[in-house]
Amino acid sequence: MPTPSSQAFCASSIIGTGSYMPEKVLTNDDLSKIVDTSDEWITTRTGIRERRIAAEDQATSDMAAEAARRALADAGISAEEVNLIVVATVTPDMFFPSTACFVQKKIGATNAVCFDISAACSGFLYALQVARHFINTGNRSTALVIGAEKLSSLINWQDRNTCVLFGDGAGAVVIRRAEEETDAPGRVLSTVMGSDGNLADLLKVPGGGSACPITAENALSRPNTIHMEGRETFKHAVTRMCQASEQALEMAGLKKEDITLIIPHQANLRIIQAIADRLGLPHDKAFINLDKYGNTSAATIPVALDEANRAGRLKRGDILLLVAFGGGFTWASSVVRW
Repeated sequence: MPTPSSQAFCASSIIGTGSYMPEKVLTNDDLSKIVDTSDEWITTRTGIRERRIAAEDQATSDMAAEAARRALADAGISAEEVNLIVVATVTPDMFFPSTACFVQKKIGATNAVCFDISAACSGFLYALQVARHFINTGNRSTALVIGAEKLSSLINWQDRNTCVLFGDGAGAVVIRRAEEETDAPGRVLSTVMGSDGNLADLLKVPGGGSACPITAENALSRPNTIHMEGRETFKHAVTRMCQASEQALEMAGLKKEDITLIIPHQANLRIIQAIADRLGLPHDKAFINLDKYGNTSAATIPVALDEANRAGRLKRGDILLLVAFGGGFTWASSVVRW
């Protein structure tokens, strides 16, 4: 893990945010017509009331590109000024080329180097840190960091324990090296990342890769859909997110009391509330939109950040805590001074 001194000269700032959510709304009542569940069952256990579902002909890169365009407009820069695109996703358009290359083509970012990151729901914060390193070393100056998912393509609609949780969408930020290191708005102060492959079986899509290709013999068992051990995932998620949050605050030289707003991964309301409780913060300090969108994996944090930004929730000087967990098992947290 990086020491505080190793991050002392970091000066990358978020200068624009954007998001895109598909038009189709799938409510809990809609789900109750296709699987044994109810609005009351889903809402009390997760806090989710509805989610967005991408159109059949809409790929992850389509949503990512639209979120990117909106982030560029918010930043007031052109696509040609971007020289790095990092897309965090577990639902790429295809195994290769990278989804980032498709985004590059769609938005006209002709000067960008492009690649994807796979860290499940932690992917956006992983991608943010990777882009930050490129910028802070002087290798790149302006980056698009995108979290985008079409999780509906991985859902088993007969599994009521998982199909109620997930949705589709995309969020993006533009980050740039700050000219004034000590007073740059949107400055990313610190980032913590962690992984534990021993917990890989808690949350996974076992089929579709080289370990378990989809065949005529196994297709009916739907191995290319999301499998999750809910209780164990919950326990480890809360523990790791709290640890990462405390480490990121320490790196930034801040205390829990300095936090203006928590923007957590939107997986489950109980997880979000448990994190706030362990950090000793009121629940209303956590930004929540999972009631509208469910869990959109790598897209949850950039979408929530954009919504908070456009709703006027963020003021200059606010301290934001971004924190996530995901399959892998992965976790990450960042502190941003708006």
